[in-house]
Amino acid sequence: MATLTKRSTVYLDPALHKALRIKALETSRSMSELINEAVREALAEDAEDLAAFDERANEPLIRYDEMIKRLKKDGRI
Repeated sequence: MATLTKRSTVYLDPALHKALRIKALETSRSMSELINEAVREALAEDAEDLAAFDERANEPLIRYDEMIKRLKKDGRI
């Protein structure tokens, strides 16, 4: 890795470790690279979710039964 890194111990489920090791071999990437990428993507997704919550913070609340009625009316359920 070209950038500075920090060492960390991570305990993985044995099946997950095996799958990760196989993917690393098949993609010619290190397990660390794959883990870093997965964590980066998960954190980015969390940031997107938080931004969406912020954007909708001022929307009026709707009761559950009202939402079900709307979904049925729109043919979504």
